Amino acid sequence: MNTTTVPHYKKPLWDTPFAERARAFQQRDSFVPWAGYSTVDVFTTVEQEYFAIRNAATLFDLTPMVKYRIAGVDAERYLNRLVTRDIRKLKVGRVSYVVWCNDAGHLIDDGTVFRISEHDFRICTAERQLDWFMDSAIGFKVEIEEVTREIAALAVQGPTSCFVLKRLGLDGVDQLKPFEWRNLSAAGRPVMVSRTGFTGDLGYELWMRPEHALGLWDDLMEVGQSRGIRPIGSQALNMARIEAGFLLPNVDFISAEHTIRLDRDRSPLELGLEWLVEFNKPHFNGRRALLEESRVGPKRRLVGLDVAGNKAAHGALLYADEAGLKEIGHVTSAMWSPTCKRNIALAMINTPHGALGSTVWADVYLNRELMWERRMLRSEVVERPFFAHARRRATPPADR
Repeated sequence: MNTTTVPHYKKPLWDTPFAERARAFQQRDSFVPWAGYSTVDVFTTVEQEYFAIRNAATLFDLTPMVKYRIAGVDAERYLNRLVTRDIRKLKVGRVSYVVWCNDAGHLIDDGTVFRISEHDFRICTAERQLDWFMDSAIGFKVEIEEVTREIAALAVQGPTSCFVLKRLGLDGVDQLKPFEWRNLSAAGRPVMVSRTGFTGDLGYELWMRPEHALGLWDDLMEVGQSRGIRPIGSQALNMARIEAGFLLPNVDFISAEHTIRLDRDRSPLELGLEWLVEFNKPHFNGRRALLEESRVGPKRRLVGLDVAGNKAAHGALLYADEAGLKEIGHVTSAMWSPTCKRNIALAMINTPHGALGSTVWADVYLNRELMWERRMLRSEVVERPFFAHARRRATPPADR
């Protein structure tokens, strides 16, 4: 059946332009929804896909990333009012990681901004933000258009990713510096290539017209065969992003537009993103509240943890002492890192206990042969990222 003719109420999730190839590689029938699309959670095993990220080259279908075109004579001024970074510093051909807040200084979402030309930008987010963007545009001469379905996207990540892209014919890709993009061509297909990604490793993201998606996938799989290329799902990507210390919406923070309970939204300062907040630029949403929070200090901080043992501390409550008498925070993301050989976690901790080197205790429950056992595991506040290989910034990257 041609899925394009199926009524939306019978097939509420879109297929991406890569869906035909993804289903052919799928061995687990494991799919999850993302921004209105059906995407792969696991192709084969999480372990195989994770080790491909760190040792070979991988393909991740990035098409569901929500994309907006921001254009007009006030586009720069509008974005500078919307986000906390100084967009005036962003040059054509560059990409910037940004966050935007409400008037209380609480995070709405994060994303990346591409400067296409002087008055033309693209902003990519994990979730739809059109209402917030349109409301924020009042008084600006700017056009805002969602272009998600007009752009297919693939993340090509891993230590052999540059070699594979050169074999594909993307001349000059090895000269791209981190957070740069360039319009290139592969077998006559125009492709925007950015040196960006969510793995903390060497990697690129390819942006193309949907009609070129399958041909590009096939060519990548063919030229990358000798370098162990394989498609990956969201579970393996999640492991890599935890090692890299990257935040995931609805896991490490919830948008201030979605929270129901008081004191559940977070500021960039609490999330360790103070480096994204530039107070010496013109006014932006949340500036006054963030200035005051910067003056008195945030009440809590998102930190990295080294946890004793090898059992991931998923969702663990954190205490100031081994007796568990004073609760001071909770774990948001956790894993045993095969690359770092460490039991790591991201955690939100009350400020007095979140200093580097501090000791806290994680309340972890282990299921052993259908019996639950409670463990209070000693944990140390450490720097993040946990994984930061030099190749992620090397230009040009070494051939592998």
